[in-house]
Amino acid sequence: MLQEVLTIIVRTFGIYLAIYTVFRLMGKREIGELSILDLVIFIMLAEMAVLSIEQTEEPFWLMILPMFILLLIQRLTAVISLKSTKLRTLLDGTPSIIIRDGKIDEKVMKKQRYNMDDLLVQLREQGVVDLRDVELAILETTGKLSVFKKDDQPPTYFDPVILDGEPQEKALQQQGLTEETLKIELKNYGIQDLTKISIAQRFEDGSFFVDFKNN
Repeated sequence: MLQEVLTIIVRTFGIYLAIYTVFRLMGKREIGELSILDLVIFIMLAEMAVLSIEQTEEPFWLMILPMFILLLIQRLTAVISLKSTKLRTLLDGTPSIIIRDGKIDEKVMKKQRYNMDDLLVQLREQGVVDLRDVELAILETTGKLSVFKKDDQPPTYFDPVILDGEPQEKALQQQGLTEETLKIELKNYGIQDLTKISIAQRFEDGSFFVDFKNN
């Protein structure tokens, strides 16, 4: 009996260290900002932790090995998503504008399976009880609702026209641009090579914010 208790204590401490190490290596992200992949990994880690403690007859290293395999999967997808906008969009999705110019977009809500109760709850959490006060509301990929009131005088929201050196077709269409017209406008700013751009935003007045890659 005493041997079994000691085994459980040692395994519990070992699992704690293993999970702590995995979380540290996964990088710092707030719980509310976890991607779906991160959330799936966390759930699987919790299940593996329970099994590792309960199944004392199995070798400890064999029980924690899947945890580090999950860590490897998470790190690989993180690296690849940094280099690929399409994969990042596939894994994390894109923000959705729920309210624009004070008007609720029911089609977007239906597409996101986001109902009126969800909307009202998140608006109340941000101190909004009168829908007439809302100018812009954006459902972020984390599920958080970013709200701009009419009194805040929010800027017109535009998606970045370039991400990781790649022109974003949806954002270009949003502003009535083509890839060619975008290149012409950027040439006026002395920018020739789009692949060197990390992110570029274009505003209503035709001005740009451009950040270049460090490497």
